[in-house]
Amino acid sequence: MSTASATPILQGRNLVKTFGRVVGLDGANIELYPGEVLAVVGDNGAGKSTLIKCFSGAHSPDQGEMLVNGESVNFRSTQDARASGIETVFQTLAVAPALDISENLYLGREIRKSGPLGTIFRTLDKKRMRREAADHLKALGIGTVQNISQPVETLSGGQRQAVAVARAATFGSKVIILDEPTAALGVNESARVLQLIKDLRDRGLPVILISHNMPQVFEVADRIHVQRLGKRAAVVTPKSHDMPEVVAIMTGALTVPEKDQALGPVRKAA
Repeated sequence: MSTASATPILQGRNLVKTFGRVVGLDGANIELYPGEVLAVVGDNGAGKSTLIKCFSGAHSPDQGEMLVNGESVNFRSTQDARASGIETVFQTLAVAPALDISENLYLGREIRKSGPLGTIFRTLDKKRMRREAADHLKALGIGTVQNISQPVETLSGGQRQAVAVARAATFGSKVIILDEPTAALGVNESARVLQLIKDLRDRGLPVILISHNMPQVFEVADRIHVQRLGKRAAVVTPKSHDMPEVVAIMTGALTVPEKDQALGPVRKAA
């Protein structure tokens, strides 16, 4: 395994989070390196969602330290995480069906018109938002959306997911977190989302992918973080371990010595 020296763009050290008597995280560690797709897998209740919600600002850990670009952070809200360049697409998507694509892309970040119309009357510059939204979708290679003024409720599941991911990619300057992005999608739409994840990586944006779909994990992940009982059980790669071995790590049937884990950045072959 490669353990070349590099500063993680995102890191969690000994994170603890409890909900009454329920332990969500029990000394969890995680590192995300620049330009990689890190898949986070684990059985139900392993702490995957709790872990990423700490970095998205939805939860605050009770103990431990979170770092972005080597600097300690303490997120109290999702706005704090976004201000640090971390965008999260949750499984529920959080799109507004009645609004069009451009309005969803700029939801909460609407652009106002210049001058008194924007400052006094708070009038939105819808023409500019639609123009820039079209540019963002084009830059991400999303070609399935024909009309930027189309209401989101008229889109397919894959297209809605693409809009949510595009919004994250547009404003996520450091990290994109995707929580089960293909859970409710068909084969073709899932393939489009997976290609979008690869495109984000190619643009230099590191991605955390939470997924139960092992074939998809092995298709796009550079490293696989296995979460078990609230902490990290191992970090492996699709080349070092196969799917049954990763499942065995998830269940506790297989342990991986630290020296055999991909704890550092994995260098891709040219």
